Amino acid sequence: MSLPKDLLYSEEHEWVKKEGEKVRIGITDFAQSELGDIVFVELPEEGDTVEADEPFGSVESVKTVSELYAPVTGKVVEVNEELEDSPEYVNESPYEKAWMIVVEPNDTSELDELMSAADYEEMIDED
Repeated sequence: MSLPKDLLYSEEHEWVKKEGEKVRIGITDFAQSELGDIVFVELPEEGDTVEADEPFGSVESVKTVSELYAPVTGKVVEVNEELEDSPEYVNESPYEKAWMIVVEPNDTSELDELMSAADYEEMIDED
C-alpha cells in the first residue's frame, strides 16, 4: 500500500496535499483497495462550497457506493473532470491521476486536525 509522506490524511480515508493557499484532495490507496473496482465518481461543481466532515461526492464500485467527506471547509476551485470518463484512475493512480477536487480552505487551521502518513497507517493497522 502506498502512503506518500508529504500528504495529510483524514479518518474518512481522504488525502490532502497543500499547494500554497489551496489543497488538492483525493482518496487513499487503502480506501480504493477496500472499495474494489471504481465504476463511477460523482464530484461537486467548480464554485461549490464544501464543509469539513460533510459529504462532497461519492465513488461507486462494483461492491458499494461510498460517500467522500471533505477534510476542510472551503470553495471548490478545480474539479478533476477526467474521472467522469476514467473512474478507473482511482484504482490505478489514487495520488496522481485520481485527485478529485482542489479547495481554497476558509480556515487552514483545519489542516492541523489531519493525520500524518505514520498516524494514518497506525489507524488503518488497528482496524
